[in-house]
Amino acid sequence: MQLPKFLLGDNTDFPEEIFVLHMEYPRFIVNLKNDDIELLDETDELSDAELQNEMTDLVILAVEFYDREMKRYEE
Repeated sequence: MQLPKFLLGDNTDFPEEIFVLHMEYPRFIVNLKNDDIELLDETDELSDAELQNEMTDLVILAVEFYDREMKRYEE
């Protein structure tokens, strides 16, 4: 099965939170409400600088994905 790069997630236990899940390495969940990030993979193969750069780029893409999905829902 091929998974999408990003998924939207919500949970009624956290009604005000908006989650985007990144499904490729490094897998993570970002809470768009407060920008908290939870890494789901070990990232030992990346240096701290590489990980920081990678995560910055991926979080930007996650926000763009969310904005695009919300625009599609509105249409």
